[in-house]
Amino acid sequence: MKNPFRYFKTSPDVIRLTVMMYIRFPLSLRQVEELLFERGIDVSYETVRFWWNRFEPLFAAQIRKRRLTHPGYHSNWRWHLDEVFVKVNGETRYLWRAVDHEGEVLDAIVTKKRDRKAALNILKRLIKKYGRPAKIVTDRLRSYKAALNDLGGNIPHETKRWMNNRAENSHLIFRRRERAMCHFRSVASLQKFVSIQGQVQNHFNAQRHLIDQSNYRKLRSEALDEWRALAA
Repeated sequence: MKNPFRYFKTSPDVIRLTVMMYIRFPLSLRQVEELLFERGIDVSYETVRFWWNRFEPLFAAQIRKRRLTHPGYHSNWRWHLDEVFVKVNGETRYLWRAVDHEGEVLDAIVTKKRDRKAALNILKRLIKKYGRPAKIVTDRLRSYKAALNDLGGNIPHETKRWMNNRAENSHLIFRRRERAMCHFRSVASLQKFVSIQGQVQNHFNAQRHLIDQSNYRKLRSEALDEWRALAA
C-alpha cells in the first residue's frame, strides 16, 4: 500500500491524533482546533474536516480488518439490535445498530422507514459478514419478527424487558456526538459517520468495568500504540 501521507507536510502522528480526537470524543471541529492549538499545533477547523474525510475511512477499514482476522474474534453468539430516530436536515430517518454480547458494534445503517424491509436488510448484512447467530435480542418492534420469519432457519428471538440494554446503551455515544455536531445535514454523512464511529468505538473498547486498573492501562496503551501505527 502506498503511503497515504506522502503529499502532506504535516506529521502523520499529528494527523492521527487529530482524527482520533474528532471521532472518539464529542468535540466539534472548532473545539479540536482549539485543543490542538493549546498543544502547539496550529491548524484550522477546515483542515480537521479535510483530514477526517480523507483518513478516517482508511483507519476504520484497517481496524475492522485486523479485528476480523484476530484468532479469538467471534460475533455469532448473541446479537442485540435496536433502532432510534435521527433528524437529518429536518426529516426523520432511522438508525439501526447491532452489537454483540460484549458490546462490540457489528453494523449500523440508516434507513428511511422502520419496517420489515429495513429490519431484513440489516439482518442479511449481519449474516453475510458474521454467519448466523445463536440468538437475537431486540425490542418488541414487530418488524424484527417478520424479518426473521422471512429469513427462516429458526433463529431464537428474545424480546424480554431490560435484555436489550446493551444495544440501547450503544446509542448514547452517538447521541452525544450528534449534539456536538448540531445534527447531520445529509443521510450520506450520517451513514459514513456511524459506520466509522463503530469501528473506532470497538478499537478503544476495553470493557473497563470488568477488569482492574492495571489491565485497563495495559489495554489502553496497546490500543493507542495500534492507532499510532495505522497506515504506517
